[in-house]
Amino acid sequence: MANNINKKVKIMMVEDHKLVRVGLRTLFEEGNDIEVVAEAENGKEAIEKARLYKPDVILMDIGLPDISGIEAAQKILEENSEQKIIILTSHQDDAEINEALSVGVYAYALKDINTEYLIMVIKTVQDGAIWLDSRIVPKLRSKGGNIIPKKHVSRSEFRAKHANLTEREYQVLKLLVNGSSNNDIASELCISEHTAKAHVCNIIQKLVVDDRTQAAVKAIREGIV
Repeated sequence: MANNINKKVKIMMVEDHKLVRVGLRTLFEEGNDIEVVAEAENGKEAIEKARLYKPDVILMDIGLPDISGIEAAQKILEENSEQKIIILTSHQDDAEINEALSVGVYAYALKDINTEYLIMVIKTVQDGAIWLDSRIVPKLRSKGGNIIPKKHVSRSEFRAKHANLTEREYQVLKLLVNGSSNNDIASELCISEHTAKAHVCNIIQKLVVDDRTQAAVKAIREGIV
């Protein structure tokens, strides 16, 4: 852990508008903790450069001139599941949100996000947490929406089915659904970040999923929120 304290987060920007890329690059160059290692104007270029430069985090627009950012994200993750992708877009279509989460992106942010907050999201994702814009979360929770179809089970039924979850793990899982990072969970529950991370690992194992994103999606689908 100590070796990563001063390590810069290497990012790649995938955006067809040069002005947006220049603005973001200028923002990141003002700090000392994020390094832009590559830029791409379209999906196919993004796939090639992700392979070549191996960024830690990729900022991916959806509306690209060749293939969609979601398709590019899927292909990148099929080659290297360790890379973390943040969708940065103006799109709020239910189907696109669902598809993006399904392929395994870690965050879905809208382009009007505060710049300082965007930096926080990048660091949160690098830490392994999922993050969803607060305007997206209600779409996931909506019983009338089609983002993640629910089985419409009650909380008691969910608890009965996953009785091996402790009360604390259940609390952590609800925070995961809200996109909380390990640090956020630690602050909210007054525990150490190490303990929060341990709870998240236990939840992933007990729900038989691969990562925290899938744990949150499963919780939403089965009616915990």
